Amino acid sequence: MGNAGRAGHVGAGMTTIGLIGSGKIGSTVARLAVAAGYDVVLSNSRGPETLRELVDELGPHARAATPAEAGEAGDLVVVTIPLGKYREVPVAPLAGKVVVDTNNYYPDRDGHFAPLDDESTTTSELLQEHLPTSKVIKGFNNIYFEHLLALARPAGSPERSALAIAGDDAEAKRAVIEFFDAIGYDTVDAGPLAEGWRYQRDTAAYAPVYASKGPEGWSKPVQVTKDTLKAALASSRRYAEMGAD
Repeated sequence: MGNAGRAGHVGAGMTTIGLIGSGKIGSTVARLAVAAGYDVVLSNSRGPETLRELVDELGPHARAATPAEAGEAGDLVVVTIPLGKYREVPVAPLAGKVVVDTNNYYPDRDGHFAPLDDESTTTSELLQEHLPTSKVIKGFNNIYFEHLLALARPAGSPERSALAIAGDDAEAKRAVIEFFDAIGYDTVDAGPLAEGWRYQRDTAAYAPVYASKGPEGWSKPVQVTKDTLKAALASSRRYAEMGAD
């Protein structure tokens, strides 16, 4: 499965990944998780029956369910749906759980959110507000799904890349770092959830940092070490600052 193989190992306290949304990022995370020995429970807005082909591909460690069932089953839950639908994420099944939010804000797709337009909050803070009893961590949002699959490497590999996280709960961060390690990635902690803007759309730490530009666009995956990612996060600027140039 890509270059990940069995990239890591399942931690003793976390064996099942629930996915609310099973599109390009969600299905890629599922592939990496199964390769690392996790069970996955997939869901989408169209019903479990629409995921039969993906479940068959992933094998006996995967099953399809409703979003509420996936949230209930997951020791860790990945929410990977369009931002405009974030209020549809079930609240009660995610109570007390670590939730990885992959969202990015695309006004043309999602509609306008005034607090995002004026940069008084971030996408993951919106989800955290919607899920007050969950522990939201921002992750997986700044890498193209094909590069996420292609760049996974076992622990200790000199070719290993890093992914960023942001969040307000130290224990939740440790759980996500363990998961990232198992599926083939080092982690850079960008700080509290409010700092998630540093790797949102169009910033220095967004998707192109993991790719080289060729005749067909940003196509070839490129290793991003922890030092490279830290530098990109540090150099990121808010949209208002970009517009002032």
